[in-house]
Amino acid sequence: MTTFNGFTDSETFTQLPDSFFRQLLNEITDTDELKVTLYALWRIEHMDGPFRAMCQTDLEVEALGLSADEIASGVAKAVERGSLLKSVHEADIFYFLNSPRGRAAAEAFAKGNWRESAQVRSAPPMERPNVFKLYEENIGPLTPLIADALKDAESLYYPEWIEEALIIAIKNNKRSWKYVEAILKRWKEEGRHGQKDKQNADKGFQRYTDSEFSEFTKRD
Repeated sequence: MTTFNGFTDSETFTQLPDSFFRQLLNEITDTDELKVTLYALWRIEHMDGPFRAMCQTDLEVEALGLSADEIASGVAKAVERGSLLKSVHEADIFYFLNSPRGRAAAEAFAKGNWRESAQVRSAPPMERPNVFKLYEENIGPLTPLIADALKDAESLYYPEWIEEALIIAIKNNKRSWKYVEAILKRWKEEGRHGQKDKQNADKGFQRYTDSEFSEFTKRD
């Protein structure tokens, strides 16, 4: 057995649904299915863009420590159980998480609506900056209150929203969590810049000026 050196405080973490621990963890007895399910949760969670799904070749033999046949068996069992959804359009096969978002995407893909998105889907997931590390390195000390605020934000907003809002605050030299939170609330209420109009993405940084968020520019 290879000794594990332990988790670090600089790596990213993957959120798992509570239903995985409440139901699936107890019901899945096959190692192949368990590994495939966990890998799918991790990989799809770390994908960027609207099309978040895997094809068979995305399930890497080296990462899972399984043979190709064992991976195929694990996928089949996960699909049979319903934790993964298999969606087919012509010769293309993709697997989606069985979540509201995944079900809608799987149905759309089967109808051919996501064909182009599937062809240009994101590359294998890269390590993303942990929001806690990003805050500590660029905003200030991670106090218990700030840590709780970041945890609450992770349950309310997409991770990439938090990271981008932090980067905006850093770029504008407004190193305050209140400033970051004001940006996140604005995006939630009015739509994140760039989602409705990609041409306005570069203007996103300019929107968050002293006059617009002056009450949030003091340090925490």
